[in-house]
Amino acid sequence: MSGLVAISGERAYGPDVSIVMPCLDEAKSLPACIANARAALERMRADLGLSGEIVVADNGSTDGSQLIARALGARVVDVQRRGYGAALIGGMQAASGSYLVMGDADGSYDFTESVAMVRALARGADLCMGSRFKGGIEAGAMPWKNRYIGNPVLTFILNLFFRASVSDAHCGLRALTKECFERLALGGAGMEFASEMIIKAALKRQKIVETPVILRRDLRGRAPHLRPWRDGWRHLRYLLMLSPAWVFAAPAAFAAALSLVILGVAGSSALLGSPKESPFGNYWIILAGALLGLSHVAVLLATASHLYGRRQGYRRPALWEARLARWATLEAMLVSGAGAMLVGLAILLGVLSYWSGHHFVAIGNVLPAVLGTTLIVLGAQNALGGFLLAIINGNEARFVDLSPPRRRQERTGQESTRQRRFDRATG
Repeated sequence: MSGLVAISGERAYGPDVSIVMPCLDEAKSLPACIANARAALERMRADLGLSGEIVVADNGSTDGSQLIARALGARVVDVQRRGYGAALIGGMQAASGSYLVMGDADGSYDFTESVAMVRALARGADLCMGSRFKGGIEAGAMPWKNRYIGNPVLTFILNLFFRASVSDAHCGLRALTKECFERLALGGAGMEFASEMIIKAALKRQKIVETPVILRRDLRGRAPHLRPWRDGWRHLRYLLMLSPAWVFAAPAAFAAALSLVILGVAGSSALLGSPKESPFGNYWIILAGALLGLSHVAVLLATASHLYGRRQGYRRPALWEARLARWATLEAMLVSGAGAMLVGLAILLGVLSYWSGHHFVAIGNVLPAVLGTTLIVLGAQNALGGFLLAIINGNEARFVDLSPPRRRQERTGQESTRQRRFDRATG
């Protein structure tokens, strides 16, 4: 018996839909899930004219889950790398379908609800998310801290950082095209895989839609593999790692603004000859210099993170890149860094001259010394940061690639082919 549910005359071309289940010791619930997935494929064949297969991505089960899956006609893919995300990635890579449906093997989701998801993919979507908050959650199916704290907070942060506009970022039932899966180049091994898929889809401008689903009590009768606090932190950590604007650029802007306000007030007071009347004394000026140096480092890290994400293929060129493209080079960073260092050195030499001209008496205002020192530090950081950006960008002196982006005709052609195939299947 095969896990393939095919239309007459189409089997030679392989299945259209692959339902992929991650599995780790799910012998108790797996038979019901496979039967449910088979019912979903039958409905897809009847409603959409699509063939399908069931893929069980086994992550090292020791309870005989593999034998059960094979006996029930599913195709078993053994995934050595441990973790929820690793199992799904392995299963999707081995899947033959043009449309990939992922769902847990614990009975908490009804795979027949994925029919609407596949229909959305056939009509042009790249990723279709299930939403338990739009569909429903059975009593006892989700712990209260996940339902009212974890999921809403993490979904809000994900939408804020990446503008994904989803209502349930951690629903386990979702579908995507095989082309989308390959474009995303997913790599998360653990539960953060769920966030990674949406983040990269949003960053790469994939079309994301939602359909309501219902979360049910699972059939396993044991504690789930999910660890709310540990996995919640892994999700949040992943959101932060993929958002250089919020992790680096936002703190940099705040630190720079505060530093410039302090230096501006202190500088104007010094020019007016009333430094004692300034609310910012020498200690505040020293703090301002440190904040300015910190903000510059954060800007360099934000830029490096952005260039790395773009080089890895999950982040598109930003508008500021085109504006800065002409001078965003290693040479420009070195020249500007050297210029800042020379200005800083000139200021310190001026301070030394003033100090020696006044018989080496202690200077009451540290503003000039702080400015000179800070400029030297910023210049050195700029030069070193230029080499860092060049290395991240593939050892290229120019940081921004101005080659024309891939034409939209390629993507439009893929969508047109998909739509024609769906129209033929549905008559």
